[in-house]
Amino acid sequence: MPYIHRTVSPKSNNVSVDNNTKYRLQVTAGPEYDSACHSIVPVNQQETVTFENDLAFVSLCVRVKNYRGYPEGSPNTHAYFSYPLHKSQEYSVTFSFQPKKAISGDSLVFGNDFDNPIRDRLPPGFSTALRIVRWMIDPGLYGNAYTDKPYLYGPALSSLNCLRICGRPGSKNWREELHTEVIEEGGEAEGEVSRREMNIPDQAHERQKHFLQKENRQTFCFEPGVVYKADFGNGYIDFQNFSLKLPGFSIPVIQYVNDKNHNLRYVLKDRHSGEVIFALVFKLIFEG
Repeated sequence: MPYIHRTVSPKSNNVSVDNNTKYRLQVTAGPEYDSACHSIVPVNQQETVTFENDLAFVSLCVRVKNYRGYPEGSPNTHAYFSYPLHKSQEYSVTFSFQPKKAISGDSLVFGNDFDNPIRDRLPPGFSTALRIVRWMIDPGLYGNAYTDKPYLYGPALSSLNCLRICGRPGSKNWREELHTEVIEEGGEAEGEVSRREMNIPDQAHERQKHFLQKENRQTFCFEPGVVYKADFGNGYIDFQNFSLKLPGFSIPVIQYVNDKNHNLRYVLKDRHSGEVIFALVFKLIFEG
């Protein structure tokens, strides 16, 4: 059975809530797709959400610039964005996971998927936007936006902004302290040794390029008991104005929202077995 827990530290007093807007965000996360197994993520707060399933132990934090959403009283930003590595991001999904069994580096993917068709809601210019994303951001992306259950995934090894291999911890405290960390590319203890032995480049962009090669992913294994920490985010999704911002144009998302398509879901999963490590949902809530 999946287990969810939330760890709390003293809260920030930096609060911004706009009760006059029509839409607000709610972010939830859990160990499977079923929303009944999710908990609300305390965005921009000094808290870590932790849970587990048959595949891994997971810790997760979410930060969003100019945040307008739930829980009530959430800070509108986070000091995380003051660090050089993360200044250009509009949002950050920071997570760590400890596999319970081996996962092939070529099997683990990170990306978006949907339960319902979105082909009739795709905005003009979507195909162009996708080409720009693949060219500028992540050449490893693949998917189908026109199927009944659309998806857009990339290999986790080449898609994640930062990847840190941390070895095998001697206690469970690491699961509850993620909100105190700023994730950087690299390794810790035996994880640093492993990176050198596998000839994984030190720089994030070189590691991403390295793992665009299938043979390099196939030789990598996410080992049971080892902790992996990661950060994902970019400056292209504007959650304040609910728009996709790419060089040359911006796509307002709100006008394409309906009662079935108001969620943006990120998932970390094994593409071969279909097993999910976590699902993270950004949900637009209409307040009238």
